[in-house]
Amino acid sequence: MQLGVDPRKPGQAIRGVVQLPHGTGKSVRVAVFARGVKADEAKAAGADIVGAEDLVEAIQKGELNFDKAVASPDMMALVGRVARVLGPRGLMPNPKLGTVTPDVAAAVQAAKAGQVEYRVERNGIIHASVGKVSFAHSALRDNLRAFMLAILAAKPESLKGHYLRHVTLCSSQGKGVNVAMGMLDPGKGAFMQVTDDVLREIVQAAGGEVATEER
Repeated sequence: MQLGVDPRKPGQAIRGVVQLPHGTGKSVRVAVFARGVKADEAKAAGADIVGAEDLVEAIQKGELNFDKAVASPDMMALVGRVARVLGPRGLMPNPKLGTVTPDVAAAVQAAKAGQVEYRVERNGIIHASVGKVSFAHSALRDNLRAFMLAILAAKPESLKGHYLRHVTLCSSQGKGVNVAMGMLDPGKGAFMQVTDDVLREIVQAAGGEVATEER
């Protein structure tokens, strides 16, 4: 997605998270920095790794066996010891993304349920996963709608000119298909009405089978 923003300007470094109604289809491994009761809550919520100093030591040794990190606020001083390792990999817990929170259980559950993080790159581009080609088209459409609502809600008030400039859908390493801008308003009935044709082209370009469903 090409946006008409300049991340170097105040308020235009768009970043956030969105909960996809049908998830991403991927298994997410979650690590939680917590102690005591919070650690127990994280484990009960399904966290794959829970720890404190021991987790920091493992990360310092290069053991990064997780896709997302969550931390309770009291653990951030400890997490800071590995910020240089986690930061460049996009794994550093951040309160703006809901990954630094006293409710670690809810954060773990959200990550496992298909929460997607988005962040604009220096050229105004956002990359995000919204599902798998094996999903029913209606599920992909729902996920796309949720993602578009989040992006539109993040539009900077100070921005002048076009916000959405160009959007492409593709499978991983597959052929990109341009999406007509008039089809991207989630508040209109015409939202992604071309999705079936677009996704069929994407799936076939990726060498997969086209999902079918009742209309």
